Amino acid sequence: MYLGTGDHETGPGHPERPERIRAVLDAVDRVDELGWEMGATQYVQDQVLLGVHSPAHLETLRSLDAEGGGTIDPDTVMSPGSLAAAREAVGAACAAVDAVCSGRAPAAFALTRPPGHHAEPDRAMGFCLLSNVAIAVRSAVDSGYASRPLILDWDVHHGNGTQAAFLDDPDVMFVSIHQQPLWPGTGGPAERGEGEGFGTTLNLPVPPGSGDREFLSLIEHVVGPVARSHQADLIVISAGYDAHSNDPLASCEVSTDGFGLMASAVARIGAELGAPVAASLEGGYELDSLSAGVVAALRGLSEPGPEAGVERSPLSDAALAGMAAAGIALDP
Repeated sequence: MYLGTGDHETGPGHPERPERIRAVLDAVDRVDELGWEMGATQYVQDQVLLGVHSPAHLETLRSLDAEGGGTIDPDTVMSPGSLAAAREAVGAACAAVDAVCSGRAPAAFALTRPPGHHAEPDRAMGFCLLSNVAIAVRSAVDSGYASRPLILDWDVHHGNGTQAAFLDDPDVMFVSIHQQPLWPGTGGPAERGEGEGFGTTLNLPVPPGSGDREFLSLIEHVVGPVARSHQADLIVISAGYDAHSNDPLASCEVSTDGFGLMASAVARIGAELGAPVAASLEGGYELDSLSAGVVAALRGLSEPGPEAGVERSPLSDAALAGMAAAGIALDP
């Protein structure tokens, strides 16, 4: 595991609060058999950040940092330590990806805050300042670690920032399972990428009330075939836990065990393809379900079991039919 969090204060009553990471660390410490060790977070140079973000965006963050912080939008704030914390979060995601790509670890998980998947190339939003997973994946590609990565975002909110970072990239596959309708309002099935990147964005929105069957069916019966078709050589999970039934910010019904099965399914897909798997924390705002979900996912990444055998859901059938109609060849 890689810890990327610093003195990022969001203020009283804000759901994205320091207690989130403390709760996860306490839960991991209570489970002796997990065996995950804490690794060193990387220091990330500006050049790496500029692989995803515009110079103007970094300058905006630096200016707010120099002023001691401030409000970016109603959801997104900076305190005096926020920029350093955001850089540490990126460094943890990069370290996790580097660890699995280099073979130093069979799987890796970055415990990060602030989260990153809503940060677009030219603006911060949705609690996010820098696009942690997008930067880590871009760095892996630029370093020669991967040429056909796949990002799976299972946070309940659409990862608009990650999508924007790779919208026209033909080599990076972005797949998002998220509740719709829900903030930020993006992530419809028609959003498929642009230019040479058309077809490498796949949005799989689910309705409120969706739970283990819907999420796991989409991973096993849609994400798996997409990863095979894409010939993914790296899989990175934007791992949010706000699709949990107890989370206050959405209306999905994923269970704690469901997150473990989802992680196990991704690990199994990665093993089949010879693609290393890393994950980075995104959302999850009810502390008990967040911490339990992370522990379940760590187990799933460590011990990928047999296929869960979940039947294809109507959502999965619709996604597969839509891809077939678009002429995308997938394994049966």
